[in-house]
Amino acid sequence: MLSYFKNKTVLITGGTGSLGTALINFFITKKFPLKKLIVLSRDELKQHDLFNKIGPKYNKLLRFFIGDVRDLQRLKSAFSGVDIVIHAAALKQVPAAEYNPTEFIKTNILGTQNIIEACLETSVNKALLLSTDKASSPINLYGATKLCADKLFISANNIKGKKDICFSVLRYGNVMGSRGSVIEVFRQQLEKFGKVYLTDPKMTRFNILLEEAIELVLWSIINSRGGELIVPKLPSFYIKDLASLIANNKYEISGIRVGEKLHEEMISDHDSPNTFDLGNKYAIVPENLKNFYKNKKLKLVPSGFSYNSKTNINFLSKNNLNIILKKLNFF
Repeated sequence: MLSYFKNKTVLITGGTGSLGTALINFFITKKFPLKKLIVLSRDELKQHDLFNKIGPKYNKLLRFFIGDVRDLQRLKSAFSGVDIVIHAAALKQVPAAEYNPTEFIKTNILGTQNIIEACLETSVNKALLLSTDKASSPINLYGATKLCADKLFISANNIKGKKDICFSVLRYGNVMGSRGSVIEVFRQQLEKFGKVYLTDPKMTRFNILLEEAIELVLWSIINSRGGELIVPKLPSFYIKDLASLIANNKYEISGIRVGEKLHEEMISDHDSPNTFDLGNKYAIVPENLKNFYKNKKLKLVPSGFSYNSKTNINFLSKNNLNIILKKLNFF
């Protein structure tokens, strides 16, 4: 793995977010032989705090660029000399998207198109978009914008011409303990109200830990050929179980919010004809890659297959969730 990144310049959009910060720490602590590691984000305070936290010792490796994915010219400047782009920047809050749809479209869709154009006009060799389970069969605007971003990234492989670049997508579920995740929401509610608010006791979600997300990002960068949408096999959990552990059963049913699903999905049955089982993950591939995956002795999933948090065969028990909460220093 380390040899693949030797003398490479990696840029992370939204690099001051939970995953971006975790990726930066991983690259540094594992001593990846990178040429440069660039953080591109809009918030100068978060960049300042991140730099102070990591320390000036990595001045030669780290670069901090203030910029917005809505600004194509800034992206072209930032991408100069970059080999790998990890596109993590997005507006993500479901209720906010319903109330501010045009802002989400500008960032998540038009911003992603800007990323593609900047990659094609510079030296970028690999571009990975980080997607969400809400992009599969979306019912809310956030999910719809991320589905559009997925489609843009996949189709970008059709317009690259002879340029040596591949665009791929990594789709996963909720990152447990990340900023804005359900754990943080429940923590804040418990501190303020002495209880948490549960939208529906039957609600399920996929779960992934930060370290698992990092491994998937690196695997996708190294192994993608261009056009894949990678989906990891993740455990599901009941939100009610998490709420009962965090609040000691002190929760109130508040009802599903606008745009919120009862269960999340990462692969719809419409994608099954193009979905290969890779063992611990799936890959939804375009027609031109199907023979490559078949030649690797990989099999398509059964017709009509879908992958959602309700019918998932792997569920976290309350004991599993308790172990995760302790690992995240919640208790």
